[in-house]
Amino acid sequence: MDDEDPIAARPARSRGIYLLPNLFTTGGLFAGFFAIIAASQGRFGPACVAIFVAAILDGIDGRVARLTNTQSEFGVQYDSLADLISFGMAPALVMYHWSLMELRLDGVTLGRLGWLAAFLYAACAALRLARFNSQVAVVDKRWFVGLASPAAAGLMASFVWTAHSLGADGYDMRWAALAITVVAGLLMVSRIRYSSFKGRGSGPRSDRVPFFVLPIAVGVLIALWADPPRTLLAASALYALSGPAWWVLRRSKGAERGAA
Repeated sequence: MDDEDPIAARPARSRGIYLLPNLFTTGGLFAGFFAIIAASQGRFGPACVAIFVAAILDGIDGRVARLTNTQSEFGVQYDSLADLISFGMAPALVMYHWSLMELRLDGVTLGRLGWLAAFLYAACAALRLARFNSQVAVVDKRWFVGLASPAAAGLMASFVWTAHSLGADGYDMRWAALAITVVAGLLMVSRIRYSSFKGRGSGPRSDRVPFFVLPIAVGVLIALWADPPRTLLAASALYALSGPAWWVLRRSKGAERGAA
């Protein structure tokens, strides 16, 4: 008779795999930090690219954790802190160094308005992440409440990247930069719903997307190959506007039903 404990004899699962999703998170954090350093040196193209790299890595780390069954509370909190740097501080400082700081040339008061707008965006990103973490277990996974911070960061970065690649001067674009910074920040903390492109429910099926998303994704990839900055700006702007558009449409339908 074999007295060996079958549980004890089972090979222990390598704990190193728990590092895998956190390594992707660290990569996103590094990209966000690099974007801040590059913007402070006037290298706005690489700074904007780094923010999009951080967004890609942010989408990978959670899926890697689910696929390898290595989710943890530590990973959730670490991911939120990394997102605050990559999608809160980095876009705000990139926009500030490129254009918002030029408002100081219009006077002391407007100069303060520039860095206050950048702070507003960063603060709204922090509030958005805190609200998401507190409501993640109760919200409908088909929707985001408020513009997601990676999408807001994409709008900010794609605007700077496109304008910079076209040779636009930050001083000439200072008012547009101010408007985009404030609007993107306020959309993050709004109650407007945005599609998450996910199905209902939890588990493996929750990451499935509708079929129509696939041809759209193929078209976006083709456009990205042709002109990355303007394609990303168009996609980010359309997604940011989709929430208010659906909100207006729902309100108008509700008013029509009420009148009927």
